[in-house]
Amino acid sequence: MKKLAALVFPGFQTLDLQGPLEMLGDHDEGSVDIKIIAETLEPVPSYHGTRILPDRTLADGTDYDLLLIPGGDSAPLDPVNQAINAWIVETSKNAEYVMAVCTGTVLLATTGLLDGRRATTNKKDFLATIHHGPNVEWVKEARWVEDGKFITSSGVSAGMDMSLAVMEKLFGHKAAYEIARGCEYEWHQDCNWDPFAKLAGLV
Repeated sequence: MKKLAALVFPGFQTLDLQGPLEMLGDHDEGSVDIKIIAETLEPVPSYHGTRILPDRTLADGTDYDLLLIPGGDSAPLDPVNQAINAWIVETSKNAEYVMAVCTGTVLLATTGLLDGRRATTNKKDFLATIHHGPNVEWVKEARWVEDGKFITSSGVSAGMDMSLAVMEKLFGHKAAYEIARGCEYEWHQDCNWDPFAKLAGLV
């Protein structure tokens, strides 16, 4: 069983979180144990106003095999949230994979963990946000990017493709394919497929 921590903060993007969790949690029962992590146990509102109830707080530990960081327009980037960043750093030390979606990648970048690494983020907000990670090798055109244990995706729905790629790494191609099929989701398996980079004028 893999233990997965999904970080949430007020204003997280709904699909950034729920889309990947659908993919990451849809393998054989018990193969991935998902916990929602926040600063407190109070319900956390998403960008769309729906609220999610955390399972644990930052203070409850950092022992997880997988870490998922969603994005959102109100991601704690400037100023950074020191408690959240410290927790991300500690959790990442022992995690097998650290995943970030959309501007969640920019949040991850503010910890310094992506310095000198390749990463991508939401293409619509790309130029407006990447200055938060000045030492990251930002990839303008990619659905998702892998650099060691760090796997980062483009905007919102791209997180589902990234998550299926992680499930493929963990449980094999057939398992990932069956997850996508069960969700009636068209899985983009090419990490370089990115028409949105052109639409955003990045390439």
